[in-house]
Amino acid sequence: MMNIILKDKALKWGAGMLAAGMLLGGGLLPAGTSQAAPAAAAAKAGQSQVILKWNGSITKQTGIFNGGKVWVPVAFLRDSLGMPVSYNKADMTYTIGKGNTLTKLMVSDYGISISVNNYFLGDYEAKNINNRMYVPLDLLTGYLGYHGDWSPPTGRLNVMKQKQNNITITTESYVKESKDAPIRLDYPVISGLANAEAQKAINDTLKQTVLNYAADAEKQIADRAADDRPYEFEGGYVVTYNQNGVLSLITQQYGYTGGAHGMTYRNAFTFSLKDGKRLLLGDLFGANPNYKKELNAKLSKQLKADGGYLGGFTGLNTEKYFYLQDGKVTLFFQLYEYTAYAAGFPEFTFTFKELLPDGSSPFAGLK
Repeated sequence: MMNIILKDKALKWGAGMLAAGMLLGGGLLPAGTSQAAPAAAAAKAGQSQVILKWNGSITKQTGIFNGGKVWVPVAFLRDSLGMPVSYNKADMTYTIGKGNTLTKLMVSDYGISISVNNYFLGDYEAKNINNRMYVPLDLLTGYLGYHGDWSPPTGRLNVMKQKQNNITITTESYVKESKDAPIRLDYPVISGLANAEAQKAINDTLKQTVLNYAADAEKQIADRAADDRPYEFEGGYVVTYNQNGVLSLITQQYGYTGGAHGMTYRNAFTFSLKDGKRLLLGDLFGANPNYKKELNAKLSKQLKADGGYLGGFTGLNTEKYFYLQDGKVTLFFQLYEYTAYAAGFPEFTFTFKELLPDGSSPFAGLK
């Protein structure tokens, strides 16, 4: 389920939510609670148990391998990783972590959706397995700053903190309260860089993106008719890569102004922390003189193979819409750009090795 569709559905929570007692009893088990019964139930269901380690030491919690994925219990995040966890009974929401990894699990008729810094992760969902709340390992490694060393033969997962750039990322908010048209836009602020000019350039770029969206939202609110449905504007961000002197993140703004659904706009920024420059694909993969030709060929093939293609793709018209994760780059297109709305944001991921077959690093020219 894609981000925009998930957000629209998340706004329509109903009476069929999972029972709070079940979620609280299973999602946040007291430390030391026996795992024997769930493990037995998992085995009967064709699942396999995962031994969870934190920095090489075996923990009391266990994960589950199911559906080709490793699932980690919320209790592990709380008890082993030290992430604060709270539960809001009124809106059936778990809040996990803090700062720029503030994560929420929202229970609804449509499943258990996940957001980080108010950024909805449409391809990620939490699960209630055997009356325990679990999140996919990819959430930790892709967005929360952890590395997972998973060994399928032994059924062991060792979780460690990623070695990240020595910077601090905090969340600022642009807020305008209104009963019929609230605006809340969260965005990151970087501090701790030795180069003050680079830090200012990065922060100015991110803040201006939010201010531009806010100005457009306020114009739409000013033109709103008195009998229109309530409007809503909100935005968030997620950090996807913070290593090797490079910072990569995604921002997203959602607006509802009536109709069947809202509209979401996504942007992405990859910065060199050395000088504050916003990096393009060519800055990272230009060592391969054919990188753009190869990307265009692969994108054209994959766009046409996926459902909802509307036509019109003749090649990349910008090199800005991408973000980095460990060892890979993901390119995306906007809603309606080349695909039907129901397809969401089409994403296409390539490894660094695919685009740099000589084995060179995409960061070699940034040192």
